[in-house]
Amino acid sequence: MSAVVDEALLRGWPLPQPGADSDKEDRGSVLVLAGSREMPGAAILAGTAALRAGAGKLVIATPQSAATAVAASVPEARVLALPEGSEGAPTLSGLPPLQAIAASLSAVVIGPGMIGSQSTIAFVQAVLPLFRNAVVLLDALALDCVRMPGRFEQPVILTPHAGEMAHLTGHGKEDLQDEPREAACAQAAAWNAVVALKGATTCVAAPDGRCWTHRAQAPGLGTYGSGDVLAGIIAGLAARGCAPEQAAVWGVALHARAGEALAARMGTLGFLARELAGEVPALMEALAA
Repeated sequence: MSAVVDEALLRGWPLPQPGADSDKEDRGSVLVLAGSREMPGAAILAGTAALRAGAGKLVIATPQSAATAVAASVPEARVLALPEGSEGAPTLSGLPPLQAIAASLSAVVIGPGMIGSQSTIAFVQAVLPLFRNAVVLLDALALDCVRMPGRFEQPVILTPHAGEMAHLTGHGKEDLQDEPREAACAQAAAWNAVVALKGATTCVAAPDGRCWTHRAQAPGLGTYGSGDVLAGIIAGLAARGCAPEQAAVWGVALHARAGEALAARMGTLGFLARELAGEVPALMEALAA
């Protein structure tokens, strides 16, 4: 059985709220390790979404060729320019600056907009041990590292869509779309991670067998960069103190409701991924009332 994610469930599972005298330190720090010279926007989308979800501090680590564009677009962030290889992916020379900030991080997003399959996977495997005390979300190309560790030994959230899950597991994409709950639950247990299998029906599964199902009414969410925004929202919520499964469930719900709000104002199709994050603060406020 899976719980249906609706307003009643969300209101009964409220987000951590800052006290009247709290500051940015109390809402946690997010690292977004993302982007490339071809896709700097992915880091921008994920980082902005983390802040819109309420994270207190943001660091974006991105290859050197993308760093200037990212810094100009997200002035609220500290930006680390990482050494990059010929493909534009970060190299292992970028580990020291990440190690220096690792202890201060509450949540980490790795993967959006990264390129260079083999070099990126090697980099992700090298940085994961640095972030044992943070909730780590793996998305896009970083998902491929699940083939190597087998089971994670730290808090991890995975956010594949059906095509990515098919690639990771060898199952048919259509089968995964037809039976997302079974696949999400099986892989959450196998990988010891929270899995959000994305689609019109998104299933979030925890390693202990708990499962939540969310159905969206916003086809316009199927647009480039939408998944980067979702990753950032989830990380922002985790930084505020949500357990990985709560961050994933709430993140999926807020992302979908943001799409529905934009569709109601602008039309079913044509809104942009960059517009989603701006809807999140009001949606959180309404659900907390």
